[in-house]
Amino acid sequence: MGQITVFSGPERRRRWNDEQRLQILTEAFAPGACPTEVARRHEISTGQLYTWRSKLLVDAPPAPDDGHGPGFAEAVVINGGDSPLPCSSAAIVIDLPRGRRITIFPSASPALTAAALKALR
Repeated sequence: MGQITVFSGPERRRRWNDEQRLQILTEAFAPGACPTEVARRHEISTGQLYTWRSKLLVDAPPAPDDGHGPGFAEAVVINGGDSPLPCSSAAIVIDLPRGRRITIFPSASPALTAAALKALR
């Protein structure tokens, strides 16, 4: 006859409520924080942090448009004369979240410009 082992005691799998998850995520993704260090401190894997974050972003209601999120921007065309723009000045500057910026110069080919703008969609 076979042998059966019964494990008793506290459950091995930990349960995190929403408040605890949000507190850990806020700590992990605060400016200057290291998610790996926060995960070690709370004895969870970094994969768990990123899973919680992605689920939070999917389940979150859409944020109101405060002008800082993606969307349409007003374009203003200024007729500055017939002189061509120097290559050192940008034709299009797009500021992205987290301090990133895309700069498109007048010398860029139309195909390259179209590819860069399609990538932003």
